[in-house]
Amino acid sequence: MNRQVEPAEVRYAAELALLAEESGPRPPGWRLTPSAVVTFIMGDGGRISGKFLGDRALVERAVITLAGRRGLLLVGEPGTAKSMLSELLTAAISGDSSRTVQGSAGTHEEQLRYGWNYQLLLAKGPSAEALVPSPILSAMRAGAVARIEEVTRCLPEVQDALVSVLSERHMSVPELGETEYAVDGFNVIATANLRDRGVNEMSAALKRRFNFEVIEPIGSLEAETALVKREAMRTITGGNAPAEVDDAVVEALVTVFRDLRQGRTVEGWPVERTTAVLSTAEAVAVAGSLGLQSAYFSVGDPVSLLPGHLLGVARKDDPADQAKLVGYWDSTIRRRAEGGARLWKRLYELRHVVGE
Repeated sequence: MNRQVEPAEVRYAAELALLAEESGPRPPGWRLTPSAVVTFIMGDGGRISGKFLGDRALVERAVITLAGRRGLLLVGEPGTAKSMLSELLTAAISGDSSRTVQGSAGTHEEQLRYGWNYQLLLAKGPSAEALVPSPILSAMRAGAVARIEEVTRCLPEVQDALVSVLSERHMSVPELGETEYAVDGFNVIATANLRDRGVNEMSAALKRRFNFEVIEPIGSLEAETALVKREAMRTITGGNAPAEVDDAVVEALVTVFRDLRQGRTVEGWPVERTTAVLSTAEAVAVAGSLGLQSAYFSVGDPVSLLPGHLLGVARKDDPADQAKLVGYWDSTIRRRAEGGARLWKRLYELRHVVGE
């Protein structure tokens, strides 16, 4: 049975094995040297593929933060590859990115500390056998990196369970009269969306125990377009669809996303930003859907599918975003169509799809 998604340590196992042969100083408990971790993420133009389209200096700072035994918090807009970078760092450093907690309003303190097997607890009372370690405690025992996704979605009292873990590097288990101490190599990478700022504000004590790094959207249209096409092809291949992703359609899709996300077009024309983020990750999903729909339903004109998918993405957070999309069609797309570009002319002909 094939997995739908392979973890980074499995997908890139050959690259990790190759980089593990690199000599040089490495922090205690790390599988790769710090420079090899950066190479794994950014690529070397040859045998090691580039995986993160971002600032190399940011990745280097992230690696040094973790090497210095300080927690790392990656923040940014949704869809800016925070989780992917967290997974890649963890796979390179520890060889296992599975020790992960998904933060939410329903996350309990035991998911950051430990819980109990209640059948054993009732039968034998508190014991090491009955204790169920959290991903954080498991990482402390293994000397590995643990990940916490969307940490600011957790309640403040749940977040603060991390304070002693990140400062004293231990976790008390009063029921057993014991203290668990972190093994060399342990650390924590957390992520948080800027859109969630204020949902559950982190305490000052917890903030001091993290180094913050802001992940910005991809700066280059060409780089973002290439990434979207590559990842969309992976989606199509996984769906056993004998299809390609149309280059012109992907470029138009990414251009529209960037225009509405930034509030300004590539030509410098102002546009009204949508409430929806229109992230790179969402562009990948839309491009993959376009390719699959073209393949499964034998669509001869993939451009005709684009307005409907754009409308679905734009109005998912706020119905008023549909009016902004229509305004974009009547201004930016119309001006590009008048400039003579065939693809934009075709898109303008499809204006009725996005509404009146």
